[in-house]
Parts: sequence; C-alpha cells; structure tokens
Amino acid sequence: MSLVTTESLKTELEIFDIPYQDDSVLDKMVEQCICNRLQAQEILHAWVAYSATKQGVKLTTDTLEQFEHEVTGPQILICITNYLLNIIKAEEEEEDLLDSYSTPAKGSQKRPLTTPERPHSKRTAALMASPSILLSPASFSPNATPSQKYSQRGGKGEVVATFGAVQGTRWVGRKDPGAGVQVEILEGPEDSLNSSYKYMFQRLRDVRNVLTEKIEELGEGLRTHFSIEEFSPVSLPAQDSITVLGQICCDSNGKLNAQSVLLEAGPEQGGQQVPVDLSELKEYSLFPDETRNGYASEVLPNDQSPSSYTPHSSFVAEPLNVLVACGPYAPSDSLTFDPLLDLINVIVRDRPDVCLLVQSPLLFHHKTDTIHDRISTKKAQVTDTFENIFTRCIESIVDGTRSVGCQLVFVPSQRDIHHHFIYPQPPFSLPHPSKEQTQRVTLVPDPCTLVIDGVTIGLTSTDILIHMGAEEISCGSGSDKFSRILKHMLTQRSYYPLYPPADEVNMDYEKFQSFGQMPLTPDILVVPSEMRYFVKDVVGCVCVNPGRLTKGQVGGTYGRLLIQRSPQSEDGKRVSPCLTAQVVKI
Repeated sequence: MSLVTTESLKTELEIFDIPYQDDSVLDKMVEQCICNRLQAQEILHAWVAYSATKQGVKLTTDTLEQFEHEVTGPQILICITNYLLNIIKAEEEEEDLLDSYSTPAKGSQKRPLTTPERPHSKRTAALMASPSILLSPASFSPNATPSQKYSQRGGKGEVVATFGAVQGTRWVGRKDPGAGVQVEILEGPEDSLNSSYKYMFQRLRDVRNVLTEKIEELGEGLRTHFSIEEFSPVSLPAQDSITVLGQICCDSNGKLNAQSVLLEAGPEQGGQQVPVDLSELKEYSLFPDETRNGYASEVLPNDQSPSSYTPHSSFVAEPLNVLVACGPYAPSDSLTFDPLLDLINVIVRDRPDVCLLVQSPLLFHHKTDTIHDRISTKKAQVTDTFENIFTRCIESIVDGTRSVGCQLVFVPSQRDIHHHFIYPQPPFSLPHPSKEQTQRVTLVPDPCTLVIDGVTIGLTSTDILIHMGAEEISCGSGSDKFSRILKHMLTQRSYYPLYPPADEVNMDYEKFQSFGQMPLTPDILVVPSEMRYFVKDVVGCVCVNPGRLTKGQVGGTYGRLLIQRSPQSEDGKRVSPCLTAQVVKI
C-alpha cells in the first residue's frame, strides 16, 4: 500500500476538478486515508459519491469532519456502490429511451422486457447479487479470481490420520440422512447461551470471584477423590507433610518456567502466593491458572473429570456419519470459496447425517489477515454488507445440500468479521430463516456441548492448543504435548482453562463461568487448531483436530466420524461411541 501524500491528493482533486478550501483540507484528507487505510483515489471516489448525495457540498475542513462521521469503514463502499448504481440506472433509462425512438437493425431482436427481480444489465450483475447462484464470487466480489495454488493441489481425498477400525468402513450416512437425528445443546435452550449480551462491563473484583469459585469447586472434587481431610494454608510454615490447594501462576508478566512458578491459594487458605520448587519432581505438567493440590514435595495430578452423560433411552440406533470442517473456507489469495464448494460436493457424495461447520465463511486469516483485506469494504472488493454475505452463504450451503437433507450445525469464532468478538460467543443469527433452515440448521454458541442421538460432543472454535501450548511447562511426562493439553482441559472441566487468556481472546468471566465450563466429560471433543491434525483417545474421550479446510493458499483437511451410542458395559466402564474416525484432505 503506497503512502498517501498531499501532492497525490492534490493531483486527484485536479483530475476531478474539485475545488477545496486550503491546504488544511489536504492534511485532513491525508489523516483520514491513514486512519481508514485508503488510497487517494479511493477517498476521492467516496467524496464524489458523498457530495452527490449532499447536493454538491463544498470541500472544507468542516464538511470533511461530517464526511468522516457519516461515511467511514464499510459505509464508504456502500456509498460508492449506491452512487454507481444510480449512474448505471440513469444510463440504462437513457439507452431505453433512445432505443424506443430508433429503428432496429436487420437481424436484431427486440430487447425482452425485464423485471426488478431479473435485471439484465451486465454492469449491474457485478454489483447486485443473486442469492440463487451457489456461492458465485461475482455475486459479492466482481474482482474475484480462482486460486491457482489451490486448484493445483495434490493428494485430494487422501486419508492422513485414522482412529479405530477403519478397514471396510463405508463412509455414508443412513438411507435418509438427517431424518430423526436429534441435535440439541446439553444444557437445554433455557440454560445455554442463545443470544447476544452486553460485554466490556466486567470488574476485576468479579473476575477474582469467578477464579476463586473455580478453585473452591475443583478443590472440593479433589478433596473427595483423594480422601483429604482438609487443605492447609500455604503461608504457614510446617515441618510435617501437608496438603495445600491453589492455582498455578507466574511470578512476573513473563512466560512461565520452572523457576517462576507460584502457587496462589484461595481466600479460605489465606490467599497468599508462595514459590514452588519443582527441582525434585520426576515429572510434571503445569500451566497458568491450573488448579492443583499437592504435598510439600509432590504435585498431585488432577485426574478427576466430570461424569459422563446418561441418555434417557436405552435404544441403540444405527451408526451416524458426522462430518467436521473448520474454516477458512476460501484460500488466502482468492474469494471464490472453491474449498467450500468442494466440501459441499463431499457432503453430497458421502451423504453424512450431521455436518459440524466451525467458523463462518467470513473470517480473518491467521497472522496475515489477507482475506480480511480483500473482503474489507475499504478495498472495494465486495459489494454488500458482511451480514448479507454471510446470510447468502448459509442459504447456498443449505440449498447445495438439500438433496442430502443432513443436519447442519454452525459454530462461530472470534475471527468471524461480522460477529461479536467475545468469549463465550453467542450463536449466529439468521434474520428471516426459511422453513428448511429452521428444520435443518442449528446455530450454537462457542463453546458448547452437543447431544447427537445420545452421544455428547464438546465443541470450541478457539485455538486452545496453540494458546496453552505456548504457556505449558512440563518435564518427564511421557505423553505428547497435545494429549497433555487436552487432559488439562478435561480435568480442569473447562473449555478454556488458561488465565490470563491469550491477547486475541476477549474473555467475559461472568458469562464464562456460566457457559464456558464442561458440565461433563464429552464422548468426543472437537478442538480445531492451526496445529497438525490428529484423532486420539485422551482419558476416555476421543479428541479430534480436523485441521483447517484451507492452509493459506493451499487445501487443508476435514474430519469424519462414525459414531454409535453403546450400552453401558457390565463392569460399569465407559465405552466410547466413536467407532472410527479419519482426517481427509479436501
């Protein structure tokens, strides 16, 4: 992006023959270009469109301030688009008027009458979208071109990770996919996060109370599990072996290491912080905010996870085919949504019963955010609001999978451009859902615990593997890093047990206390991440990272599972309902 200067703005003003008050106007426009990431030509186009709607208002510092107040961000493109549409409409009316007075040439055909629902102009086709076109790039981005690297990818359909007995498995749904499949949130609609809420109002005292209650709740479970009479205050010196309770924290604002570990007790144990010596421990795995109990020379593992779900009915249905995919659904160098179209083709081919689609088609690309730069209205590459584009994408996915009839579950993320940047995150909303959308589409919050035909599935779109992986310290644990992090999640009974959270996570702790905890150990835990895909069993829970559908400019992966609720074993042990699972390249 080239730097905008007063000279470049002056040249553009001369091209458009726009008079201005003085040089202070140029300085103000340079400031607006820098703040809104606009080029000189872009802000001049926006000003021409704005002044046309204000009866040719003069370019002064006062009118520029009014322009900045009324037309910023996404409204700049909307203003330009409306202005161009008005010009095109006027030109078409003039052409129609001239055609009515002219004699058709030999062999020419009379122009058919059109209706507002069927515009015929090629120029307006790029600006006015048609929801009936399945994810057509031209419907919202006239300049979209296919990604060369994605179209030339190799290994299409290759299985890159497996779990269970996959030999001879037919990856197809039931004869009538989606029919009779019950998809619901475990807590029920009354006790789950089902609408937006006010945030940015929490106080530090409220955050402290939430963390304290978490220590007390987990401490009670640990005390019962290990038959501990009581916990001793951490600040009182003692010669004998004692058991203490507290949360792990760091002695500074830096990264946790073996020399900076502190144990912070709750109010009932004195609320003090004491340093922890890990030099004599043979193995450990710790992260900030982890609730631990331990002796003076030993840290006891918290292997107490919440109980599992008991279905209301003992009837065991036939296996369910569940497809899991996580965005981005477009490569970083294109807006054509080819990966999403390929995923729809997979759904039509395999006919799964349930599709779990994590993140919307409109989101930031990790680190580079290049997709955001293209769909940002400041770059003038989309011709509609983000909300309308999202609604059309949902309609296209529903229409494209109508022949399958599968259940579609949409999970939001904090990288979605059009949605609330808060955790826990409320579900998406559809302004006017059709009857088919009401029957087939389930909009859930992030995080959530679903029950699908008696099988519990935990879902979170937040990349907890990366966030906790950057903070966890371990020694001689014997297991891989992913398994340790997932075990921490399950034993801490939380979808996001890390405190303080990563910079990109905007946490509301009062809502997190109500909607961010694991009410039970799910049968399956879906944790999409930028890290390498996997499917593994962790303390009786099948954990799946399906990967991303696209990785930059190339294709990524998706997951598929075959699940069937199993009756309780005779010895009371938990039987996993996940018969088999795979991670497949798109």
